[in-house]
Amino acid sequence: MDLIFAEATPPGRGGVSVVRLSGDRARAVAETLVGSMPLSRHAYFRAVTHEGEPIDQALAMWFAAGASFTGEEVAELHLHGAPVVVRRVGAALLDLGARPADAGEFTRRAFLHGRMDLAEVEGLGDLLVAETESQRKLALRAAGGELARKLAGWRDMLIEAGALVEVSVDFADEDVPDEVPPRVFDLVATLRQALQQELDGSRAAERVRAGFDIAIIGPPNAGKSSFLNRLAKRDVAIVSDRAGTTRDVIELRYDLEGLAVTFLDTAGLRESGDDIEQIGIERAFSRARAADMRIHLSRDGSQVDELWVPGDLVVQSHADLGASAPLAISAVTGQGIGAVLTQIYETLGSKVSDAGLISHERQRSEVISALAALEGADSLPAELLAESLRRANIALDRLLGRIDPDHYLDKIFSSFCIGK
Repeated sequence: MDLIFAEATPPGRGGVSVVRLSGDRARAVAETLVGSMPLSRHAYFRAVTHEGEPIDQALAMWFAAGASFTGEEVAELHLHGAPVVVRRVGAALLDLGARPADAGEFTRRAFLHGRMDLAEVEGLGDLLVAETESQRKLALRAAGGELARKLAGWRDMLIEAGALVEVSVDFADEDVPDEVPPRVFDLVATLRQALQQELDGSRAAERVRAGFDIAIIGPPNAGKSSFLNRLAKRDVAIVSDRAGTTRDVIELRYDLEGLAVTFLDTAGLRESGDDIEQIGIERAFSRARAADMRIHLSRDGSQVDELWVPGDLVVQSHADLGASAPLAISAVTGQGIGAVLTQIYETLGSKVSDAGLISHERQRSEVISALAALEGADSLPAELLAESLRRANIALDRLLGRIDPDHYLDKIFSSFCIGK
């Protein structure tokens, strides 16, 4: 493969900028710039020069092939964090035959060299963009290989069951009984239960990874935008006594006790002759229907019946002017805001308490395929049962990217940053 390089730290000014190389000549090219680095995994303080011109002073190190992140020979230069230094080193590396890495190319090489499976790659991608504690924990479990270890146990059951079935088929004319041993059906039943349990927890895991949408809905001038501004602790939405001020959906990302939440401030729901406002109202209905939860906010504590879903919250606004509803808030004083957030957290927390490790639609699809392959397995003759076990095993191999991953590799790695 080509020798690639990239800045592994965020671009811009900082204390240190790390430039990473990967490929067969990584050490040799790096030593052209910094001099000898005899031992792998040791850091050396070196002057960085190219064609006799001093560039910087840096810490330099290299990692032997098979003992690096990518599986290839890797070198790193820990430079002073000035963009001009990084640009100059990049120009020198181009002169020496290296090329800039594509997005996610280091991780892609780690996958191609067997250093990571595809589920770990997806977990690493999720970890790089995690915003909350729940997202970090879920991503770290996947990136650390927990899903792969769970799949290894499932595949062991499939292999054992398949071996027992093959014995009953191959030796049907011998002294070995030709009926399928009961142990096979016990294994299949156990495996189906485990797969179904993981599938049942996949939607919750997906919501942890992607976050929850909470729509704030209600009539005009109910205090929806004021509530959003209070949560943001800044003016993200225009507040006015004039009805119909909010005409589009305004979003606020929020870390709610480790859960990623997006609050949606929507247009006031009413009949309107204004074409632009009516578009905003239609968008409000559309986003509210698709949201994971709705806050029905009004001055009188009423709800929007056509959008009501069990689990929604009914909240009365302007509590500082007097309110009687169980949940009442004041965007002016902050009264009741904490109680509403606590109620939201308890409601959403109950939805993710059974979250599993399957958090991507691709992974979910393969688990569904494995379950489908085992459907009705207890009533199949030995030859067809062996084929069902084989198809289930193939689905689990695809989940880890061991079979035919090319059609989704580009999509997965395109979301990674340069240098990872």
